[in-house]
Amino acid sequence: MTQPTQGPIELYYWPTPNGWKISIALEEMGLPYDLKPINIGQGEQFAPAFLAISPNNRMPAIVDPNGPDGEPISVFESGAILQYLGRKTGQFYPSEERARVKVDEWLMWQMAGLGPMSGQASHFRLYAPNLVDDPKLIEYGQTRYTNEVNRLYGVMERQLSQTDYLAGDYSIADMAAYPWVRGAKLFGQDLDEFPLVKAWFERIDARPAVVAGNAVGADLRKPAGEQSKDDIKAAAKALFNQTAAVTKT
Repeated sequence: MTQPTQGPIELYYWPTPNGWKISIALEEMGLPYDLKPINIGQGEQFAPAFLAISPNNRMPAIVDPNGPDGEPISVFESGAILQYLGRKTGQFYPSEERARVKVDEWLMWQMAGLGPMSGQASHFRLYAPNLVDDPKLIEYGQTRYTNEVNRLYGVMERQLSQTDYLAGDYSIADMAAYPWVRGAKLFGQDLDEFPLVKAWFERIDARPAVVAGNAVGADLRKPAGEQSKDDIKAAAKALFNQTAAVTKT
């Protein structure tokens, strides 16, 4: 049963696959939230106030005013947020250990594989052609990561031959993977080659809470296909040209 909150959860967010994971989860779990946009294309993720919440300078992050023992808590990293919200509400994250391990397996699979590899495929397919003049310099990256995403879709296809959802019942693992399949074309994938993944995607895509979660902040950014070369270069400067600051002692 959903626990009452003392005020809405603050959602630090930008409309990307990782952001959609959390807006979808909040909608699915019926938790009220306030949207706090973090424009990653303009470097807002490096603001000190946000770094205090998300030290990895990545969104999404949340602040729950009614955390453990009724005290506020901040949580960064999308997988950790999904687990926290699942424990908080008792929804989409089973309490029985064997079932929870299965969800955790597929959640970690997404966090370590599907998300990062799709992100690299997107970088080399969408950003790199606008940043590098010599196609030969990006061809290997495009091929490497597009093929790896294809392999991972194959992993999903095999799993979905056994069950309707990644870990059995619909869970936070599906909420984590779904947004990365939503961008299949950007990652060089054709869902018609993976009929079970396509059917899984369509089942999730039709859920009212998923429709609502996908719509959160839709007016904040242009779709990838509508971004100009200047838009992409400006975003890339904020996204990819950052280095860690080292303090000498």
